[in-house]
Amino acid sequence: MEGSVTDRSDLQPPAFSEALGVYAKIGLLSFGGPAGQIALMQSEIVERRGWLAGASFDRGLAFSMMLPGPEAQQLATWIGWRLHGLSGGLAAGLAFVLPGAALMILLAWAAAQHGEVPWVAAFFAGIQPVAIAIVIGAMRKIAGRALAGPAPIALAVAAFVAIYFLGAPFPLIVGLAALAGLVITSDIQETKLEGSVAGLARHAIVTAIAWSVGVVGLFALVRLALGPGPFDDVAELFTTAAFVTFGGAYAVLPFVADQSVGTYQWLTVEQMLNGLAIAEATPGPLILVNTYAGFFAGWTDTGMVVTAITTAALATIYTFAPSFMMILAFAPAVEHVSSIAWARRALAGISAAVVGVIANLAVYLGEAAFFPSGLAEPDVLKLAIFVAALALVLSGKVGVLWLVAGGAVTGLGAYAAGLA
Repeated sequence: MEGSVTDRSDLQPPAFSEALGVYAKIGLLSFGGPAGQIALMQSEIVERRGWLAGASFDRGLAFSMMLPGPEAQQLATWIGWRLHGLSGGLAAGLAFVLPGAALMILLAWAAAQHGEVPWVAAFFAGIQPVAIAIVIGAMRKIAGRALAGPAPIALAVAAFVAIYFLGAPFPLIVGLAALAGLVITSDIQETKLEGSVAGLARHAIVTAIAWSVGVVGLFALVRLALGPGPFDDVAELFTTAAFVTFGGAYAVLPFVADQSVGTYQWLTVEQMLNGLAIAEATPGPLILVNTYAGFFAGWTDTGMVVTAITTAALATIYTFAPSFMMILAFAPAVEHVSSIAWARRALAGISAAVVGVIANLAVYLGEAAFFPSGLAEPDVLKLAIFVAALALVLSGKVGVLWLVAGGAVTGLGAYAAGLA
């Protein structure tokens, strides 16, 4: 029965109200990162309800992976657009993001307000090593897909050396990796683009202008009402991050962490790691860690909850507005553009470099978590939790939510026993 549903291309869209309920369900249950979120969408939209053909779903996913930004959120937006146009795209995309964003703001407040309380600190100490183990597990999966041959492996190593030892800017690495991909993946063949190119271009330009005017208007309104700082910095960082988020959230996290911790000094490495662990265990895209960092931008600057909530909300908007803009601008072309060879080649190069970038993230976070006082004084408890968590991650038999919960319980147990 499922096979016949996924093979059809002329499926009947549901009522908007019915679809909205399903979008909300997906947004509330989207745990486990992009793979789990995409699987949930396929189960709910394609297999259980037959609202979209399987082949069409696959094309939407392929195109979402070509764009910068969180692919699961863009896929959800495209599904909504395909079923009900612009209103459907906005509804599906927002339903996927907003529950997790609200929860991240609440948890960021708890961390900022009570993070120094001993048992709260023990809770975070337990989940930090788990987050690093999850990062390594994600790197292993991406490497399995992206590093097919010596050239992609060399590109991954070069990316790691460039960002870790040379401090190369992440946007530069993305650009150079895309150019390298045009050379190292020449086996990908061209496919003819069908449809009215002029019409598709006109739709893309109008959509991009409309969204850009909205975002610039928001920036100007905030500037006039609240002043420049820290709101200008939030706009600059998270808008830049949105346009270079190729390869998923793990790829751009080193850039966001470096800027949030080093350049703007909104939070510490340990606090950033706490945000990553929380984002792993809450629904919605992992890039919602930007919401967490955005909260601390306002909190560190003023110590006021209202300001922190404002900067968190702005960080969320600046992170996701470009994603909405791009997927809605190119939505009519998804059926064709996802097979353009040069774009797929560039994406292959970026995917290979992302492995090196994620390796840098793991080392960056590991140094802060396991060796806070230097290599001579490792944090033995965190290392032990990390080794156990990594073994479970690599086994593939334990879900992310259970891993994070296990780390939290271990941290609290160590505190109760006087070991932390």
